[in-house]
Amino acid sequence: MIQFNSKLKKQFKFNLRLNHQIRYPEVRVLGDDGKQLGVMSSADAMAKATELGLDLVEIAPMAKPPVVKIVELGKFKYEQEKRERQQKKSTKSGELKEIRFSPFIGEHDFNTRLERINEFFEDGSKVRLSVRFTGRQMGSKQFGYEVIQNVLNALEGRAKMDSEPKFMGRNLLAVISPVKGKKVQDNAETKN
Repeated sequence: MIQFNSKLKKQFKFNLRLNHQIRYPEVRVLGDDGKQLGVMSSADAMAKATELGLDLVEIAPMAKPPVVKIVELGKFKYEQEKRERQQKKSTKSGELKEIRFSPFIGEHDFNTRLERINEFFEDGSKVRLSVRFTGRQMGSKQFGYEVIQNVLNALEGRAKMDSEPKFMGRNLLAVISPVKGKKVQDNAETKN
C-alpha cells in the first residue's frame, strides 16, 4: 500500500493541468498581470511561459478555446488556497445553531443560554430552540411553549421567529434568526 506524505496530498488537491500537460491545438493566453495575450498554439504559449521563467496553468478547460494563464505556480496555488479559505469563512456565518432548554429551567441557566443566543446572532447564525421533555414532563407541554415565549420576549426587537414551535418526538422545536440592521440602529442610538 502506498502512503503519501502531506506535501504530496496538497499537490493532488491542485488538479489543474500544467505546462506540457496542456495539449490543445489552440489556447487563449492570459499574462501574469491578467491581460490577454491572444489566441495561440499550446506550443507557442509554453515557449512564451518558458521565456518568462514562469509556468503555464489551465484556468478554464471548458471555454472555447480553453483559457491558460502564465503565472508563478507557487504564488498561484497560494492565492487559490487563500480564496478557498475566504469562501469557507464566509459560508460559516448563517449556520443553524441549537440551544437546548428544559421545560422547568432555572433563571440563571435561562440567562446563560440567552447570552449564548446573542453571541450566535452576532455571528449572523440562526438558532434552533429545543425544549426537551423527559418522562412525566410530557404531560405539561404548555411549559415548553412558555419557555420559547420567554426567549422571544427577552430578545424582543433583536430576533424574529422563522418557524413556529412544533413537537418532534419529545422535543419542542422553533427556529429564530437575528433581525437585520439592528446593530446599525443600536450603534446610532449610542452615539446620540
